[in-house]
Amino acid sequence: MARLNKKTVTAATPEAKDYFLWDDSIPAFAVRVWPSGRKVYVIHYRSGGRLRRYTIGQHGSPWTADLARDEAIRILARVHTGENPADKRSDDRKAMTVTSFSRRFLDEYVDVHLKPRTRGEYRRSVELFIVPKFGSWRMADLSRAEVVEFHGSFRHIPYQANRTLGVLSKMFSLADLWGIRQDGVNPCRGVKRYREERRERFLTRDEYARLGNSLDEAAEDMPEAARAIRLLALTGCRLREIQTLQWAHVRLDEAELRLPDSKTGAKTVQLGTAAVDVLKATPRLPDNPYVITGRKAGEYLTDLQKPWRRIRKAAGLDGVRLHDLRHSFASDALEMGADLTMIGRMLGHSDIKTTSRYAHLKRENVKRSTDQVAQRISSALTDARIQA
Repeated sequence: MARLNKKTVTAATPEAKDYFLWDDSIPAFAVRVWPSGRKVYVIHYRSGGRLRRYTIGQHGSPWTADLARDEAIRILARVHTGENPADKRSDDRKAMTVTSFSRRFLDEYVDVHLKPRTRGEYRRSVELFIVPKFGSWRMADLSRAEVVEFHGSFRHIPYQANRTLGVLSKMFSLADLWGIRQDGVNPCRGVKRYREERRERFLTRDEYARLGNSLDEAAEDMPEAARAIRLLALTGCRLREIQTLQWAHVRLDEAELRLPDSKTGAKTVQLGTAAVDVLKATPRLPDNPYVITGRKAGEYLTDLQKPWRRIRKAAGLDGVRLHDLRHSFASDALEMGADLTMIGRMLGHSDIKTTSRYAHLKRENVKRSTDQVAQRISSALTDARIQA
């Protein structure tokens, strides 16, 4: 035991198991030290014949030892009057509305654990769909029936309906983890998603030729966009991987891009000679770390969709998306004999299931090869009959 203050709490070092450092002036007040180094102020008290533990808060802003001690005194005073603070906190949690929970969800989960683009998608689902519908509802009251009705109201936009259902499902999982829902039920579980048709488009050699001409013309007045699109076509990279590519991640001598972060984490992208040539011809600006530079000093080109619409229109590729360049890269690799495992490595897939979407292209190659072999054998059989 020791008087808990900034010095004693800071000096408390983690051990193999969590332990309590008790305050010598208020025996029920302690700081719990976890093996991870996390330190949490707590009090122990008896209510209804049972020993209870109440968590005040984690050491650090706003909780200091002195503030936590003052809070412990207030809570213990309530205990002496017969109140159980843990039950009161549980009631408060159960009363939390979807609006107030959403704020915590965005602050403590979305902004902390998700990548920037995914954050935007989650915020869109929360702010445009979930809160407008359920904002005043209590998280603890939402049932599967309400979720099914909610999901069904967006059947006209099935992709968004499914994405929003996924976000809502994560919210319910965290509500259970954080003690706001205590029934152990996720109302989203079992709700049938709408069928999503994969929009896959693969460029032909003629379309590549038209795209190349269009890129050559666009290079005169929007060179950065043209260069970015050419790299997307030549590498199979995702849009953001090229958009935010920095020179520090480029290894021309080794023909590699060493990306510290991507949708699937850090990865190395192997470069073909054509992609290396594009990078070698790309000017480097002394005050900008990015390969594809934007209009603002030190920034990358943030909008590629607008120039892409202009370039694809000139090439007669209406409806083709930038992401279809990645699909086409995979398609060409399969055409040249690469197997799905290799394609997955080239594209940086973390799961072979993601690459398996191209399996039907492999079957088409096998079918074509089978037909060629059969035709050759049939021709030989015909020749043999003629000679006889």
